[in-house]
Amino acid sequence: MTAPGLYLDRVRQKQPLVHNITNYVTANDVANLLLAVGARPIMADDPAEAAQITAGCDALHLNLGTLSSRTVPSLLSAGQAANRLGHPVVLDPVGVGASDFRAKTARELLKTVKFSAVRGNISEIRTLAALHSAAHGVDADPADAITEDRMDAAKDLIRSFARRTGAVIAVTGAVDLVADGQRCFVVRGGRPEMGRVTGTGCQLSALTAAFLAANPDEPLEAVTAAVCAMDLAGELGWDRLAPGEGNMAYRDRIIDSIYHMTGSQLEKGARFALE
Repeated sequence: MTAPGLYLDRVRQKQPLVHNITNYVTANDVANLLLAVGARPIMADDPAEAAQITAGCDALHLNLGTLSSRTVPSLLSAGQAANRLGHPVVLDPVGVGASDFRAKTARELLKTVKFSAVRGNISEIRTLAALHSAAHGVDADPADAITEDRMDAAKDLIRSFARRTGAVIAVTGAVDLVADGQRCFVVRGGRPEMGRVTGTGCQLSALTAAFLAANPDEPLEAVTAAVCAMDLAGELGWDRLAPGEGNMAYRDRIIDSIYHMTGSQLEKGARFALE
């Protein structure tokens, strides 16, 4: 991938409609970030309409952040509807290792829905890949952190999981990895303070769906470009904070940075390598 800005430009040109069955804690921020990038959000999680709404959209984002028994049928029916239409589907397995209910739901989704991409922290991806369960709540276990000496093992993990699922796997954290069954991009960027803003991961998963909808022929590159864009927004937003501002202002600065980001700016600011 030599031109991540091109993938952003296509999102702004195509303005994909993205259906989000997502975390109610972060739904407003997810919607605003999609609007900022030029996409169009819709949220509908009732089983009576989830599949029908999905059928009228360009992409689907499924998020387990505030999972409930009421919405499980919606996740399944919406995912299957998107599959029938050939639309991209993104899974964000928030806190999948925190409860048996989440793990069971995630397994059922992986069994019945073909995902274009799965995005999570390293603990969530490890749990989802059934290697071991090390997630505590929705945060990555520090013992799982991707460090330089653990990099090769993490790459092997996500490439293997990508081959099994047919999805692009994105692991985000201090260092981001994005892989299909063969190739793996390493993205270095963002700010550690992004972890103090609830919902940046949910926002990235929705952004990933928009990038996939606008760039359907290059899924690995599209997901990598979305990760680069979010990382750059975290850097730009941090730089624009005024004295005395904290994490709530930072949330707004991140969304505003996506709103004003250009393809050429992303081109200059993205730091990634195929490794």
